[in-house]
Amino acid sequence: MSGTVTTRRPSRDAARRRHPTARVRPDGRGPRRPVARRTGPYLVVLLVTTALVGVGVVMVLSASAPTSAVDGASAWSVFRRHLVWTTLGALAFGVTSRIDYHRWRALSRPLVIVSLCALAAVFVPGLGLEANGATRWLAVGGLTFQPSELAKFALVVFGADLLSRPSRPVEEPLVSFVPLVLVTGLFGGLLVFQPHLGAIIILAAIVMAIAFYAGTPLVPLAAAGAAAAAACGAMVVLAPWRMQRLLAFRDPWADPLESGFQLLQSLHAVAVGGVTGVGLGQSRAKWGFLPYAHTDFIFAVIAEELGFVGAALVVACFAALAVTGIVVGLRASDRFGLLLAVGVTTWIVAQTVLNIGAVLSVLPVAGVTLPLLSYGGSSFVVTLAALGVLANVARQGR
Repeated sequence: MSGTVTTRRPSRDAARRRHPTARVRPDGRGPRRPVARRTGPYLVVLLVTTALVGVGVVMVLSASAPTSAVDGASAWSVFRRHLVWTTLGALAFGVTSRIDYHRWRALSRPLVIVSLCALAAVFVPGLGLEANGATRWLAVGGLTFQPSELAKFALVVFGADLLSRPSRPVEEPLVSFVPLVLVTGLFGGLLVFQPHLGAIIILAAIVMAIAFYAGTPLVPLAAAGAAAAAACGAMVVLAPWRMQRLLAFRDPWADPLESGFQLLQSLHAVAVGGVTGVGLGQSRAKWGFLPYAHTDFIFAVIAEELGFVGAALVVACFAALAVTGIVVGLRASDRFGLLLAVGVTTWIVAQTVLNIGAVLSVLPVAGVTLPLLSYGGSSFVVTLAALGVLANVARQGR
């Protein structure tokens, strides 16, 4: 009888267990490659984002042409810059959607430090750029960047990382929720002096959503929410121009030529659009009547040119993105992915609600752009990068 030894091939399950992508610690940290799966939620995120960006490109061209011509430049000048930002944003989406979202853990603290430095740098003479009474931008080499956009992304990553660590149990707010509130307070303190109340509200919404989905007890959540509301109220009361905005929101007809002018022009544009709109490119409000037609108030131009039907489709796209973002979070492979998805989704939804609410005079003007539709820049690129992270979580979901 021969002494040959037969070797058994390892089972397929055993081979999978030895694969580097399977070696992930219980908290979700460790080497893991993004699974190249086109799941349903991933396709929805991709298609809705593409649709909104496409509509935004068309509407920025329509809304910005009169402004460009009045400034003495080509009617295509703002549109050409928007195309550059759109290209950069598409590249950012493509890159972040392919980077394993677990790798953002290592960058959570560096992102916070860089964001704090950038928010402080706007007050340095020669670096900060002032416009319309606010100092919110950094000007470097002819390019402008808004640090508050990076702060939103940094807070999402930092909050998701902090509240998903086993060493930071959410049942003990002093080691989990309180540090997150302190970092948010540092961001908010710097934003107060820029000033940028809209960004502060969005940051607060991100923190509350992440903490809620992480399972933070309701008592500290309610206390933090009450403190944030009181701080925002104090900011409005102590700043005469913010109080003027609030009064204009309550009754724009009280001062139709000054504080209420923008809201009245916005409401007029929406009303003129009717059901089907006046036609693409046929808006009258954008011809010097509606300030910031291609940025903060682009939704008014959409409602005027495309009517209730076009405006409702835009809102439906954002609603689909919101629902899909929560689904992505609930189907995420770990707690970190859940909180990342919730943070990004809350960011987009909160900014959308603030913008459209201001356009329709349902909320006071907060000075924020409409994600993916308003004229591009740092906000456009960072938002698409964040949506790329959401897409990556969707690709690795259950």
